[in-house]
Amino acid sequence: MDSDSLHYSLDFTAGNGLTLSSEQRAALQTSLVILKRSYKFSRVLFWGKILGIKCDYFIAQGVEEDEMKKNKSLYSLNCLDWHLLPQATESMTADVALAAQGRFTGDPSHEYEHTETSTEGEGDEATEVEVTVKVNEASRLATTVSNIDKDVSVVPRGAFTKSPSGKVQINRSFGGLHPTEAAKLRNYLHFREPVNLKKKSILKMSELNPALDFLDPLSEDIPKGSWSLQLERGGTVCVLRSLLWLGLTFFHVPQTPQHGYIYMGDGLINLDLPFML
Repeated sequence: MDSDSLHYSLDFTAGNGLTLSSEQRAALQTSLVILKRSYKFSRVLFWGKILGIKCDYFIAQGVEEDEMKKNKSLYSLNCLDWHLLPQATESMTADVALAAQGRFTGDPSHEYEHTETSTEGEGDEATEVEVTVKVNEASRLATTVSNIDKDVSVVPRGAFTKSPSGKVQINRSFGGLHPTEAAKLRNYLHFREPVNLKKKSILKMSELNPALDFLDPLSEDIPKGSWSLQLERGGTVCVLRSLLWLGLTFFHVPQTPQHGYIYMGDGLINLDLPFML
């Protein structure tokens, strides 16, 4: 969610009981402004909080010219001092998936280690070789933030536009979804590079607006039922909660441009989802 509207946006997503203290809110409102000026971001988003055993990680993201490309993620342990996270690569993701287990400790320098024994050669010449994979918690944090963004980052349809040159920007004329449209899951989109859109037929693509329908709708997610859509505060606020990443909450106020999402959880994917549906 945008740091400029953080103070009142947090109230819309506090229905699950997870929120920030008044001290943390005050510290964020000051430090995120300094962060925006220091790194010369066009805008700064407060991404959320990942709970650790010793300390919690507060995550912010800086947006540059293109809303979908080269966004930088930063973490803080006290809501004041921010440190840049490395970019999540495929090799880093593979190492984290292999070595990192359990909850986050809260120490960015903590190292996870995994040793595997593999056999090289055949017959009498076969030898056992030990391969050790080491990864620190800062890399795990970067990978987790990237995975959550790819799986469950949400925007309402029409909030962003794509220019003919491929640049994604905020739609300044977006006035919010109509209340009847806000209650439909197909009007909410994954804010990532599209996956299912490329598989659509030419006939279906001709029915889409290329400036607005350049993302995948949540209604096409597999398995079905991985999202909880509710209208709160007498139907004036639409709230989406992910059952895949428990702790991800999105809000949208119909007929206004107000929307945003925040993650507050332990950073572990819900592997029990297929058995919950």
